[in-house]
Amino acid sequence: MESDPRPRGELLHGRDETEEERADRRWTEVMQEIRVAQTGVQVLLGFLLTVAFTPHFQGLGHTDKTLYIITVVLGSLATGALIGPVAFHRIVSGRRLKQQAVVWAARLVFTGLVLLLATLTSALFLVLRVVTHDAYVPWLVVGVLAWYLACWFALPLWARARYTSDE
Repeated sequence: MESDPRPRGELLHGRDETEEERADRRWTEVMQEIRVAQTGVQVLLGFLLTVAFTPHFQGLGHTDKTLYIITVVLGSLATGALIGPVAFHRIVSGRRLKQQAVVWAARLVFTGLVLLLATLTSALFLVLRVVTHDAYVPWLVVGVLAWYLACWFALPLWARARYTSDE
């Protein structure tokens, strides 16, 4: 029988990996998550940035223009947070900071997702408000926001609490 060359106590969380291997795996997972969110937020922001140059935009009232500015700023912040881990990694690469990079990247991704949630909600509110001017728009937006919250946060938190053991 061959013994594991790693010192005792270096294996983690039931996986046969060292701290460095775990950091590498977690980094790869974070990068995959970012690829999905980055694409969506970049397309949304690109669309939002073009709206101000359309003829219809000039006819919007002060409230709708303010809502538009808020939406663009939120989209810009979300884009920054979701692209941030790439710049972070590039700047610290080779400095033996992978574990810290994973922690900061995860924080930036979570922040980016919250900002993306705010951007999507704000954009939906703006579009429905401009298109319909109906009193049901806020209720519809709240319903969609509840759906986002359920899919993005409630379900994962429920699964984490339900299926994570204390071992």
